[in-house]
Amino acid sequence: MKALYLDCPSGISGNMFLGACLQLGVPENYLRAELEKLNLSQEYQLEISNVSKKGIGAAYVDVRLLKNFEPEHIHDERPNIRRLPRQAHKHEHRTMADIRKIIEASDLSAAVKNRALAIFSVIAAAEGKVHQKPADEVNFHEVGAIDSIVDIVGCAICVDYLEVGKIFVSRVNVGSGFVKCAHGLMPVPAPATAELLQGFKTYSYGAEKELTTPTGAAIITALATFSADLPEDFSSEKIGYGAGTLDLPIPNVLRIYFGECSGQVERRLLKIETNIDDMNPQIYGWLYERLFKAGALDVWTTNILMKKNRPAQMLSVLVDSEHLEDCAKIIFEETTTIGLRVIEIEKRIEATRRMAKVETSYGEVQCKVSAYDSKIISITPEYEDCRRLAEKNNVPLKIIWQEALTKQNERLI
Repeated sequence: MKALYLDCPSGISGNMFLGACLQLGVPENYLRAELEKLNLSQEYQLEISNVSKKGIGAAYVDVRLLKNFEPEHIHDERPNIRRLPRQAHKHEHRTMADIRKIIEASDLSAAVKNRALAIFSVIAAAEGKVHQKPADEVNFHEVGAIDSIVDIVGCAICVDYLEVGKIFVSRVNVGSGFVKCAHGLMPVPAPATAELLQGFKTYSYGAEKELTTPTGAAIITALATFSADLPEDFSSEKIGYGAGTLDLPIPNVLRIYFGECSGQVERRLLKIETNIDDMNPQIYGWLYERLFKAGALDVWTTNILMKKNRPAQMLSVLVDSEHLEDCAKIIFEETTTIGLRVIEIEKRIEATRRMAKVETSYGEVQCKVSAYDSKIISITPEYEDCRRLAEKNNVPLKIIWQEALTKQNERLI
């Protein structure tokens, strides 16, 4: 499968990720056209330029505000090159609900929407924990700004275009010192960034600056797996550099390796089980959503009979060790169970997977292409893409599904 390795010796931010992806081959015109689907073009201007950081050529992406407002907090993600005059004025704050509406109302593909919302969801959870508020009630400041929305959705667009199936990340340089946020001076890493990077390897070197932003940390948390070095089965095809902000004693760039990876990453998998016979079945849909957002790999229920032949459901959740506690907590919170069984999975064999785009007569559909032992074993059109096009074109979903499947098969013959 296609894979990325994020090398973060100078940290990571949203625009650094975009710059590196442009060098990896994402066409600038394609990125601009996809971002237009957010219907926010009246609020910003996208500036893309080539810069040099300690002799390393890198792409720099700058989201410039067009309205008469200025973000309360700048993460120093924009270098002082060809800057246009700005009027200082505070921008409107967007909530998670606002951002979800913007993304869901767009014509972006289902895969891009889901990936972007996944990144925003981990930020909401981190901000909620820091400010002791439910995630849905968090009033975003920095990450609600138009530049962060463009960065995050742009990230999802680039990953989708490159058909990436796996992302790895190195140790992350977070910087040091203090940063000015909406709530005042905060130590680096900022509280939300520190919360997001739990479980990843971090360090501080090079400058008393914020080198990893909340947006960059959220991209890592939502999409990446830690790997101290390039995985042994990673075959690099191309390297891209995205420019950061300041001129530092070290090259202020994010380096991204792009290539092929078998996807065989060893990890400890566990199955959580519990029997439930006294719960409103309507709750299961909500429970599934929460578990998947918390990192569950799969969730299912099985009809069973308990004592006195009472009909019941056995809830099963497949999860890795990193997300075990979060999923267990959700099950206790949302269900009537008072006990869980945790069973270690001795082995799991996975087919490699990648996403491929196919253009039907009704619009673009993503297809999941799975392979095992170097042979394609299945092709599955994305349901949400087919559903969106069925509603838009007022045709049966199965017609779009079949056309996407047929065209993808033809491409592989």
